[in-house]
Amino acid sequence: MKILGVIPARYASSRFEGKPLKDICGHTMIEWVYKRAKNADIDEIVVATDDERIFEAVKKFNGNVVMTAENHQNGTSRIIEVINKNEYKNYDFIINIQGDEPLIDIESINILANNYRDEKSEIVTLKQEMKTQNEIENPNHVKVITDFNDNAIYFSRSVIPYERDKNNSENIRYFRHIGIYGYTAKFLNELKNLRDGVLEKIESLEQLRFIENGYKIKVLETDSNVIGVDTEEDLKEVVKFIEKKGIKLES
Repeated sequence: MKILGVIPARYASSRFEGKPLKDICGHTMIEWVYKRAKNADIDEIVVATDDERIFEAVKKFNGNVVMTAENHQNGTSRIIEVINKNEYKNYDFIINIQGDEPLIDIESINILANNYRDEKSEIVTLKQEMKTQNEIENPNHVKVITDFNDNAIYFSRSVIPYERDKNNSENIRYFRHIGIYGYTAKFLNELKNLRDGVLEKIESLEQLRFIENGYKIKVLETDSNVIGVDTEEDLKEVVKFIEKKGIKLES
């Protein structure tokens, strides 16, 4: 039972070009992600990129990195290319680690890895309770609802569940989907055979394709604070947070 962490990283980005190579307190963002993820309880980490600049940056800090094709539509398809390379074919479970979370929470990775070890779930992801109305109503925060066995019923950019009776407000908990995934290698290699989802297109959420094709997605709760970097302003906030907390990156 071997677990691989893959960090998809591309240079081109409509919102923030060159994001993986942005400097954060003397280290690139991709180095922060890689070295923090290395502390998780998994067997190996590798960066998957289609850009020579990122490839060389990872090699510079002695990280594992592979070059992939340029025509991937998303990080998942890039990961599928990686796990079909000879050196990575023997991994059973793959964790997709976001390359724009320099303060990636190790416990979040471990939750996914441990679930696979204990339950062999085919697809696992995370959720976090939202506390403010602004969070709940923000369409950029993907909401998720689950059944009694922690399997996803639905993901949406809309507020779910809909609160019809305002008198029951104290009993309702709203959860935001945290976009870190673990998948079996078997599932990833079946992905190309799935029909495109109708709901997937409407909501622009890839995970709905899995549900529409009959797969179960295990959704586990985490209370870790995820700080992603989508803009220059986000980057400044991360740098400010690191400097304030005195966080150091292991060599």
